[in-house]
Amino acid sequence: MSRWTYLGKRLIMSIPVIILGTTLTFVIVRMGPLNPVGAILGPDANPAAYESIEQQLGLNQPLWAQYIDFMTDLFTFDLGQSWVYSRDTGTYELLATYAPRTIWLGFWSVVIAIFIGIPLGFYAGLNPNTFSDYLASFGGIVWRAMPNFWLAVILVAVLSSSEDLLFGFEWQTFLVNTPEIVTPPDLSNLTDPTSLLQAIKKIAPAALVLGSSTMGNEVRLARTAVLETVNSNYVETAKAKGLPGRTIVWKHIFRNALIPLIPVITNEVFILIGGSVLVETVFAINGIGYLFFQATIQADLPLVGSLMFIFILLIVGVNILQDILYTIVDPRVGYDND
Repeated sequence: MSRWTYLGKRLIMSIPVIILGTTLTFVIVRMGPLNPVGAILGPDANPAAYESIEQQLGLNQPLWAQYIDFMTDLFTFDLGQSWVYSRDTGTYELLATYAPRTIWLGFWSVVIAIFIGIPLGFYAGLNPNTFSDYLASFGGIVWRAMPNFWLAVILVAVLSSSEDLLFGFEWQTFLVNTPEIVTPPDLSNLTDPTSLLQAIKKIAPAALVLGSSTMGNEVRLARTAVLETVNSNYVETAKAKGLPGRTIVWKHIFRNALIPLIPVITNEVFILIGGSVLVETVFAINGIGYLFFQATIQADLPLVGSLMFIFILLIVGVNILQDILYTIVDPRVGYDND
């Protein structure tokens, strides 16, 4: 079976998952407590206006007819318009405004988690039972134990009063002047070095909080994976053949130690989806997480449904990518076994 055939098979198998997830989304948003008509008109609306808006939005149709319209629109990528949060504004227009901030936050969160957590875990695994090993392992456990909501609030408080709390150090003037801690990053001119540095500095605290969700796990799992790989038969054989230590580490230990880390790395996307709602709200990033939160509390049904559909597609796509990465990192995983 070729890689393209394998990919096609995975895509076909993902269709029932997407349909089920989208159906559950419809059931929750249409049969739940959300009331978009009440959100639009307020609590003192008269019955005539209520019925008029309900008819205008199509909420007076049978539930099965609403379901067919809902599924048809989503699967033809007609994401519609916002009803409440930003009335008559298309979902694609809202995504173009809010998505870049979440992508910027997600990119640096993944960079922090992967390029700090995994190297620390590998270093600890290559130097077991040393002070560095104990320090990295203990730091990973402590960092992982700190809840995101607590760490975000504490970090905002500390950085907002950094001059008083950090012995005269002022975060907002460090390296380059930036706006207040709780303002969205300006991504309009990233080609300018000063603007780029400001955007990185603005997103760094939120990315640190969001990246910490898995960084501790990556330290511990990377350390365990390296220890198991170091004691494997093929590594002992490579040592017996007289291969240089650097070759053994890079070619045999690191590559095989990455195999159990693939789901951890790809799961970063799931944590970004769930954790970004809280982190974006605390740091006022105003990305997709913030948009989803506002759409939910304001009963903006089409916007909630469209964002959930995008989240479902993203999660399914990441799972397919994870399967493909397994076959790339570990040649022993064949396509014919699935």
